[in-house]
Amino acid sequence: MEYIEICGGTPLKGEIEVSGGKNAALGIIAASVLSPTPVRLENVPYVADVKVACEILQCLRVGVEMPGNGIMRIDPTTMENNEIPEALSAKMRASYYFCSVLLARFGHGVVAMPGGCAIGERPIDQTVKGLSALGAEVTADFGKLEARGEKLVGAEIYMDCVSVGATINTLLAAVLARGQTIIHNAAKEPHIVDVASFLNSMGAKIKGAGTADIRVTGVSALHGSTYTVVPDQIETGTMLIAAAATQGDVTVRGVIPIHMEALTAKLLEAGCQVHEYSNAMRVQLSGRPRSVNVITLPYPGFPTDLQQPMAAMLTVAKGTSIINETIYESRFKYLTELKRMGARANVLDKIALIEGIPQLRPGRVMVPDLRAGAALVIAALMAQGTTLVGNAHYISRGYEHLEEKLEALGAKIQRVEA
Repeated sequence: MEYIEICGGTPLKGEIEVSGGKNAALGIIAASVLSPTPVRLENVPYVADVKVACEILQCLRVGVEMPGNGIMRIDPTTMENNEIPEALSAKMRASYYFCSVLLARFGHGVVAMPGGCAIGERPIDQTVKGLSALGAEVTADFGKLEARGEKLVGAEIYMDCVSVGATINTLLAAVLARGQTIIHNAAKEPHIVDVASFLNSMGAKIKGAGTADIRVTGVSALHGSTYTVVPDQIETGTMLIAAAATQGDVTVRGVIPIHMEALTAKLLEAGCQVHEYSNAMRVQLSGRPRSVNVITLPYPGFPTDLQQPMAAMLTVAKGTSIINETIYESRFKYLTELKRMGARANVLDKIALIEGIPQLRPGRVMVPDLRAGAALVIAALMAQGTTLVGNAHYISRGYEHLEEKLEALGAKIQRVEA
């Protein structure tokens, strides 16, 4: 098993550069095969989920290269397969994006039910609704998601709930459908906007991405493009929280501050100094943070993916904090591990009460999912002494060179096998 060994108690100080957005990159990589000609992507994070996406491309007989420095070259001209085996699709949630692009390009796509972190119910009914509205015959049983439709036609679609995955899947299928598609109650996350911007760079006609109503005018064909992936909103937030949690002073560069407004508001409420620049943010904190209350909501609300890192910081806040997790019902598993480090937390349904204490203690903890891993790393950075964070492979799914970046900020951290 892989562990991250951390000797905590040192404030993080310095500057780092944030990587490209994992969630945006996964949607863009899938979208790239809608082009019959090569695509060049820049600022792609080399994380485990992106490696899985590369394996899926190879399974589809798509040429793919990652020479380094965040560059990815994708050549779909040799693409011939239209089915992705369970061994690959079960490794990550975003695998089901490929069903939509295969449907749009070849009229038939098959993918085993997508995997990902066990953080609660993650239904695909809104994806089925979106693809069906475009004229596809969609089945989601016997462990497979399958969509057929030789001639997709634009439609007006109202999503019953805000869903990032369903919004992206419907976009991917609609760009080559005949006529206009309107997606009402669409997700507004930055990576939705980035996927739409990439599709537009390939010749798609999409308006309204980032609002509740997205309009897509179908085109007959797309073409290759060179595109730079947006900075990672969640990595940015994780690093800013880590700076505050360790009572440090950190500048994160290569970011888009407007994407971080919900987190910035909570950091200010907790007593942090937050400085925003054109493409950088700096967080400083001297002394323990103040307690705050957090409600996770779809963007532009507080991100569910930053709920766990924020909770780690609040374990040492002055007072009692309340976290209301409205997105996923099973996202508090990590609190059991934080309790091993002395945290005082209780959960009732989707609400966690965290009573701040002066100091966490070191120990051995196990990561239950990706963002919980970031929370436990932050907790270990706060604790005086050495902590072993197990199941470190989860963290590699979404954070590029996390240990190296934290080490550059003064953390005593290394990955070990035990």
